[in-house]
Amino acid sequence: MSVRVCVLGSGSKGNCTFLATERTRLLIDAGLSCRETYKRLTAMGECTDGFDAVVISHEHTDHVGGLRVLALSGKLPVYISRPTYEALRWDKETRDKIKTLDFAAGGKFIIGDIEITPFPIPHDAADPVAFTFDTQGIRVGLVTDLGYVSEVVKQRLKGCHCLIFESNHDLEMLKLGPYPWDVKQRVMSRLGHLSNNATATFLTEDFDGTAQVLVLAHLSETNNHPEIARLTAGQALAQRSRGENTKLHLANQMTPTQFFRF
Repeated sequence: MSVRVCVLGSGSKGNCTFLATERTRLLIDAGLSCRETYKRLTAMGECTDGFDAVVISHEHTDHVGGLRVLALSGKLPVYISRPTYEALRWDKETRDKIKTLDFAAGGKFIIGDIEITPFPIPHDAADPVAFTFDTQGIRVGLVTDLGYVSEVVKQRLKGCHCLIFESNHDLEMLKLGPYPWDVKQRVMSRLGHLSNNATATFLTEDFDGTAQVLVLAHLSETNNHPEIARLTAGQALAQRSRGENTKLHLANQMTPTQFFRF
């Protein structure tokens, strides 16, 4: 078991995922504070140093809120697309101190023994991307913050052994909930977030059933309930001829998932 994955936290208050092999240790997004990131890593039995890089999906605060302090304290290089980097609006001192390396959606880059493929997703950010990570014959997909499942997303996620995928809101809870109408419209838009039903449609129609582990992520604490998300996705998986070997898990905002090992 030489590839391990843990979602340290996922939701509107902060997103961060840990991915490691025997040679390479990565953080994907840095939406938790540096202190909280270290706390959760320690609780999982992981060292808080020795990381090779932080990889960033987009500039929204729940994905980069802890990035500056984390990168500075750990002297970590940050892999980020140029439009996303510019959207951070860091001051010159911060830009001078933090090493950044550009990537472009649709290309590939390698960190240690992990090949990373960023690909575009529909979201209201400067240059939002999702990722697949390939190493030792294992593919991990990480896809959150998208308003609909594009053809690119469907194709890129084929062959994933571990898939972390958004199931943000229950549509009725969102419509009846406390958000202002303009925020509700944003969440429901094609540049917003996936509903439980949209995720279920993907699982029924386009998921190839390869994944041993499916983690539902970025669940809204206000407009969703874990058991609704679990039930909706579980029913979708049950309709498939493939997917019966997929184990369903949920990420949450406050605690890390277990380690998933491959």
